[in-house]
Amino acid sequence: MLNIIKLLRPQQYIKNLFIFLPLFFAMKITDTAALLSATIAFIAFSLTASAIYTLNDFHDIEEDRQHPKKKTRPLASGSITKPQAINIMLLLFVVGMGLMSTLDMLAVSILVAYIILNVCYSLYLKHVAILDVTTIAIGFVLRIFVGSAATDVPLSRWIIIMTFLLALFMALAKRRDDVLIYLDTGKKMRKVIDGYSLQFIDTAMGIMASVVIVAYTNYCTSTEIVEKFNSEHLYLTVLFVILGIMRYLLITFVLKDSGSPTQIVLKDRFIQCTLVGWIATFTGLIYV
Repeated sequence: MLNIIKLLRPQQYIKNLFIFLPLFFAMKITDTAALLSATIAFIAFSLTASAIYTLNDFHDIEEDRQHPKKKTRPLASGSITKPQAINIMLLLFVVGMGLMSTLDMLAVSILVAYIILNVCYSLYLKHVAILDVTTIAIGFVLRIFVGSAATDVPLSRWIIIMTFLLALFMALAKRRDDVLIYLDTGKKMRKVIDGYSLQFIDTAMGIMASVVIVAYTNYCTSTEIVEKFNSEHLYLTVLFVILGIMRYLLITFVLKDSGSPTQIVLKDRFIQCTLVGWIATFTGLIYV
């Protein structure tokens, strides 16, 4: 059972909290019916994502066995066999799609698009520089589209843009970790490493960090958003975004430990404090 749980990677479900963002920014997080729909969508998406993780592990067994951290994964270590993994994967797909179909067919269509995107990623896109990190970022955007479809809450162009930019920033940091492993050990964790260099990734991350901060600042100060939330003080939350971005850059460039964005969010107290501060401040300004 422990190996099955490891295979499903439940710690990665934190990414699927993006499904709740449309409700939060639409000031409907207290709508019980909508919140229930978002929760069901979260569970359905998480199960489907676990099926995708299983597919990736199945496809990357040999590469994972060469990785200093991924070699302990159930499939790479042999603690779960290939036939067992296939059965688990199919079950997760069926249950996930079944749950999502109880909500909205548009949400189901978006989930299917997510599956197709990730199959393409596993088989080809992850081997193409730039397209690999872009695909990861699009996956986050699809999460908020699922949340929107499941709750019937329209999406703002701002949330789409900022989600994509932030996800692309984190994906680049993750790829930088793979480049560092190659430079330190001579082992290529991914074929796509040939398409990257530290200079390119560092420059790209600097650009994306700047664009994220500028985009969020424009969002907070735009007339549209000020009128929507009836608050002229949303710019105060920019502080937490800047602190969070700077901390992530420090983890990436100084600590050199950006291989798992999920683990950073779950373990780094500084990042957690900035998230709590942002949520508390933003919530106070628009809900109170």
